[in-house]
Amino acid sequence: MKALVLGIGLQGKAVLHDLERSPLVDEIVAADLEAGPVENHIRKGGLRKTRAVAVDASDPSGLRDAIRRSGARVVVCMLPPSLGLAVARAAVDEGVAFVSTSYAGPIADLDADARERGVTVLPEMGFDPGIDLVLAALALGELDRVVGLRSYGGGLPEPTACDNPLKYKITWTFEGVLRAYTRPARLLEDGRETRIPGTELFRPDHVHTLAIPGLGAMEAFPNGDAVRYAEAFGLGPELQHMGRYALRWPGHSAFWYPLVRLGFLDEDPVEVDGALVSPRRFLVEHLTPRLQFRPDERDVAVLRVHAWGEREGRKHEVVYDLIDYRDLDTGLFAMNRTVGYTASIAAQMVMAGEISRAGVLSPVRDVPGHRLLEELRARGIHVVRRT
Repeated sequence: MKALVLGIGLQGKAVLHDLERSPLVDEIVAADLEAGPVENHIRKGGLRKTRAVAVDASDPSGLRDAIRRSGARVVVCMLPPSLGLAVARAAVDEGVAFVSTSYAGPIADLDADARERGVTVLPEMGFDPGIDLVLAALALGELDRVVGLRSYGGGLPEPTACDNPLKYKITWTFEGVLRAYTRPARLLEDGRETRIPGTELFRPDHVHTLAIPGLGAMEAFPNGDAVRYAEAFGLGPELQHMGRYALRWPGHSAFWYPLVRLGFLDEDPVEVDGALVSPRRFLVEHLTPRLQFRPDERDVAVLRVHAWGEREGRKHEVVYDLIDYRDLDTGLFAMNRTVGYTASIAAQMVMAGEISRAGVLSPVRDVPGHRLLEELRARGIHVVRRT
């Protein structure tokens, strides 16, 4: 079978690496805006099943033509979220399964068309969202009554690589990171819904400390809309706490809070010596070269899911922890592995018929959780469960 991977950035390279090792996959079409850099990566990486093509995903007809010509059984979209809907729609039109790591968003509106055409569409199949949602479903399955559910995710340099004031280095598009730093959040605390504006995520009373075994104290700040998942998980009025949080080393929030309040992450451009530049774009360009890992440095990807309530009339808590480090042999960061490998596993599950239902699916209900953990473990990514 063939697979088409759109977007060969940091995470897309990990998808290629994993699909190359799959006996299910005969050929991988690696597509990006320019084929040259992808061909260089294929050559340097010794990828034998992969060929490069140039595709402009913003061109609907060209996108559909690329999907059709690839002969792929599944499209794995690793492009920026803004292009996800166009790719998903083109895949549905061509009758080809779709997997992505981004939030579902407007892709959910394709459900009726996908069901009518018998096409599987599976967004949110990365690290966070992705593995966290699968772990949450497993944890909630152990509870008869759910009182709380919190999940935490972060990609950051391991302590020995923290050599800048931010204690942060880039394993994801930095534009996307800074955009998330101004995304409003929604939480449930003591049964009351709390909405947090994007300018207030780093406010001290919205930040708390979490201890991770083997790593120590980390700080957590709100990350997007957690409450919308309550319905997806089938949680009722007994739910008192629900939150999704990003993890960073202590001090990160104190650094960013005044900068956000002063507008340094605004998109609206300002004029500087006759040129229009957005403050956020300036920070992306200025900081990106200063926040790179050296070849011998590792990142660490951290995920925690914590659910609590009652089981058989007694209080019960379930905690899942995932900690993964950069593989210095392949050069793949932990964030590349946990995002890209997860998307690749999902694509292979679709190919193998383990995920086959038509429509817009969700990791919450449609991904076999223990099978995902088995596949992650086979790739050296381990999850520890505690009760």
